[in-house]
Amino acid sequence: MAEATFGVLLANLGTPDAPTPAAVRRYLAEFLWDRRVIDVSRPVWWMILNGIVLRTRPKKVAEAYASVWEEEGSPLLAIGRRQQRALKARLDTHFDADIPVELAMTYGRPTMEAAGLTFRKAGVERILVLPLYPQYSRTTTAPVFDRLADALAPCPHLPELRMVRDYHEEPGYIDALAASVREHWEARGRQNHLLMSYHGIPKRYANEGDPYPKHCTRTSHLLAERLGLRDDQWTMTYQSRFGREEWLKPYTDETLTAWGKAGHDGVDVICPAFAADCLETLEEISIQNREFFQDNGGGDYSYIPALNDREDHIALLEQLVVRHTTGW
Repeated sequence: MAEATFGVLLANLGTPDAPTPAAVRRYLAEFLWDRRVIDVSRPVWWMILNGIVLRTRPKKVAEAYASVWEEEGSPLLAIGRRQQRALKARLDTHFDADIPVELAMTYGRPTMEAAGLTFRKAGVERILVLPLYPQYSRTTTAPVFDRLADALAPCPHLPELRMVRDYHEEPGYIDALAASVREHWEARGRQNHLLMSYHGIPKRYANEGDPYPKHCTRTSHLLAERLGLRDDQWTMTYQSRFGREEWLKPYTDETLTAWGKAGHDGVDVICPAFAADCLETLEEISIQNREFFQDNGGGDYSYIPALNDREDHIALLEQLVVRHTTGW
């Protein structure tokens, strides 16, 4: 194999090291202190975060993590490692070279510093940063850039960097989503309605210019079109809101509760914004929201897994790398 001329940094949000209150508290303290995520005045937010949030939420969140924890660790990390290995295998074959591919989290471990050190030892001086967020948001993609900049701050020899900002309307991404839905329908049967649930952000962030809801809407329409769905056969909602501020609507939990009360026969749920299954899909969507729907009178409820390390998903990531490393 030829010598690599670049490396690829896969980036995702992060995860606690263990499903324990102490580990969750450390993780939430880092995550929720990021100004990109919560932009409340620092003194005010410090008191709320340390006086209320980190005293009340870790135990409950740790219990949720424990319900989905795997032998290899959190689902997000375990799947991320599989994605890392699968992408490297495809890139090595495509370029006929040993292409370093590292996984790093914006919060928690593995860290950006650890990935950078591995690249440095491999002699890599060009890095493509690939955040695993199809839709751009100031709360997810932008912090990857911030965190990487912090990690590189002490480095006297900066690498050349390129970054994939988003891929919300990439044909390969839409094709993979559509294939996952069709395969799920073939294996589990098709419900009467498809709900596309995206992680929410405060409505104010969108009003200030975050393109995230536009990206989500574009993805949803493209997926519905690819599946041949009429407008009355699918709905787009937002999940995982935090705090009292108004977030993007309609809310997933309120929608499913209302549908249950209305006696809807069944629903399939997919979360297109998540490149890997995690707490927000496996526990919040597959467990909590199932209960909101069925406990209120709804019928069958089926969660369609994230793209994870599906072959067509990894092929899409490969395509993004090949395109964005042109000339390297």
